[in-house]
Formats: sequence, C-alpha cells, structure tokens
Amino acid sequence: MIETKQRLKMSDLQIEQCRRQITHAKLTDKEISELPADVKTYESIGRMFILTPIDKVKKDLQHKVKAQEEKIKTLDVNKSYLENSMKESEDNIREFIQAKKAR
Repeated sequence: MIETKQRLKMSDLQIEQCRRQITHAKLTDKEISELPADVKTYESIGRMFILTPIDKVKKDLQHKVKAQEEKIKTLDVNKSYLENSMKESEDNIREFIQAKKAR
C-alpha cells in the first residue's frame, strides 16, 4: 500500500512536469510565430546549437506537445489503475479487520 501511494505521488509529479513542458513549448511556439520568416533560428543539441529553419522548429515544438499529451494520457490511465488498486487494498484490510472483530 505504501508503494502504491509512492507511485501515485510519482505519477502526479510526472503529469505536472509534462504540463510544464507543454506550457513551455506552447510559449516558445507563440514567440517564434511572431518572428519574421527570414530570422535565423538555432536549436540546441547537446552542447551545440544548429541553424534550423523556423518551420522545423515549429514542427518539433508541436511534436513535443503531442508527445507530452500522449504521455499524460498514459500516466492518467496508470494513475486511475493505482487508485483502484489502493481502494481495493483498503477495502480488503477493512473486511479483514471486521472479520477479526466479529470472532
């Protein structure tokens, strides 16, 4: 049961992190959209920056948002499974305690 609680907390943290990354990507996309088409944009890869067309940067940001949204869906499904498992465990413990008291 303790392990399940820890997994639930971890799922919540991961979902929050994904939401922050989505917000960051959307803000970046909004700022890039305001730039003129001829502006040079650079994308960081490791320790270096590579000249990248604005269209590719926008596509990458949109792909990142979609990937994070899919991850959130997966985490939500896992979280609901953990919550159901936790509820079942609590119910089983209650039944066990009531059975002991009835004896």
